[in-house]
Order: sequence, then C-alpha cells, then structure tokens
Amino acid sequence: MRKIFLTIVILFFIFFAFLVGLGIGVFSKGDDGFSGKDKVAVINIENVIFDSREYLESINSIKNDSKIKAIVLRINSPGGAVGPAQEIYSEVLAIKKQKPVVASLGTVAASGGYYVACAADKILANPGTITGSIGVIAQFINYKELMSWAKVDVEVLKSGAFKDTGSPMRDLKPEERAYLQSLIDNVHSQFKKAVSDSRNIAPEKIDIIADGRIYTGEQAKELSLIDDIGTLNDAIKLAGVMGGIEGEPGVTNYPKKKTNLIELISNLDTKLISNLPLTSQFGLFYMVNTF
Repeated sequence: MRKIFLTIVILFFIFFAFLVGLGIGVFSKGDDGFSGKDKVAVINIENVIFDSREYLESINSIKNDSKIKAIVLRINSPGGAVGPAQEIYSEVLAIKKQKPVVASLGTVAASGGYYVACAADKILANPGTITGSIGVIAQFINYKELMSWAKVDVEVLKSGAFKDTGSPMRDLKPEERAYLQSLIDNVHSQFKKAVSDSRNIAPEKIDIIADGRIYTGEQAKELSLIDDIGTLNDAIKLAGVMGGIEGEPGVTNYPKKKTNLIELISNLDTKLISNLPLTSQFGLFYMVNTF
C-alpha cells in the first residue's frame, strides 16, 4: 500500500513539473498571445518545406481567433516540395479574405518560400534577402557504376514503360528525360502563373525573370516581386494597420511550440525526413540550389 501511495505522489510531482515547465516555456518566449488586446499572428515558416501540416493547423487556429486581426508570414526557407508549398499558398489565399496577410522575408525566402509569400497582400524583404529562384528542380542519383563495380545485378519487373523512371540503377532513357521535363515544365508554369496573378506582373515579363535565378531584396523590389524594403517589425506594424488595430498590436507566434517530449514524438518523422539530403528524395521541388 505504501509503495502505491509513493508511486502516486511521484507521478503527481512529475505531472506538476511538466505543467510548470510548459507554462514557463510559453511565457518565456515573449509571446503575449494570452493578453486581451487585438493581435497580429506571426506564422514562422522555416527551413525546407517538406510537410505543410503544422502551418495548416496554425492557419485554422488563427481563423477561429477573433482577437487576431492580421497575419505576418515570417519566411526563412529555401523552398521545398511542390505539394506542401502549394497547400500553404492556397490556405493563405483563403484566409486573407478574412484577415490581411503580410509576408516578411528573412535571410532567404526563395523558390517554394517565395511561392508561399506570393499569397500575401503585401511582401516586405530586407535589402540583402535572398529571394526569387522561380523554378522547379528534380534530381536523381545514379548508382549504376557502383553496382557494376560491386558486381550486383538488379532485376526489375514493371507494369509499364515509365514505371521505374528515375531508377538509381540505370541511366535515364531519352523518352524518360522528355517525360520528366514535361512534368517540370507543367509545374513551372503553375509557379509562374501564381507569381503573375498575385504580383500583377505580365506573363511575358515573368518568362524573363523566372529562369531559376535568385535576387536580392533590392533587386526583387525593382522587378515588382516584393512591395517594399522592411524588417519583421515593419511587417508587424503594417499588418496591424491593415487589420485596423489601434496602437501597437499584440503579437502571438505560430506554430505553437511544444514541450520537448511531445515535439520529439509528434515530429520525429518530419525531422528524419528533413535531415535527409534532397537528392535522396523523389519528387519535384520548388527549391533554390545550395551554395
């Protein structure tokens, strides 16, 4: 009986310490999201975009919070997979019908990062921000010579001529290159249309600047890819004005931070994926080349 009682006491203190730690973690971040004044939500979009779930969840929470009057997308990302970037873009387009959205570009907001920014009402960047890279890339590893050196044969059974296109065990055939290039061209056209529509830039001008090259914030402004030069604080102030907030707005950050244990469990798959080299993953990417 005594052992059971001690076990219960220990579990209670562990649970209490967990709650205290969670509370300290929330309030130590300087997030005044619990205050009663009108707020600007800052959605931090960081690193390579392989999964859109936490950003879509954030947008849904913001949508249902009447105290949040405007949104800032703080983007520090070189891009990522096409599908997740397009999902975030579409959700931002939808929510900006209810609440104004300002994009703030940090160190780098290129390719898929810039694609997401295009959904905002206004885009601000620093003079030296790396942005642009309007293009699509697909990369494939070829182990053919290594397999030959190791004297390893591979047998492939497939249901159609293109089923194993991009296999690392052999070279691409000419018809496969043409097939993959058609996919890339189609997705590139989607990117260019999104930029043309959102930035009100003529398609023929987009064709000239959307060849994958990167631009500084100053160059992007000259090309109308962004609206103005400004910091994150400038973006928050602008969003507050656009949202009709009087005085300095409160700021609440998304995605909401989790405790280390919860984050480790719930985000393990995403962390493992994001730590893999790009060339080891199949797919089309809105992704700026690394230097």
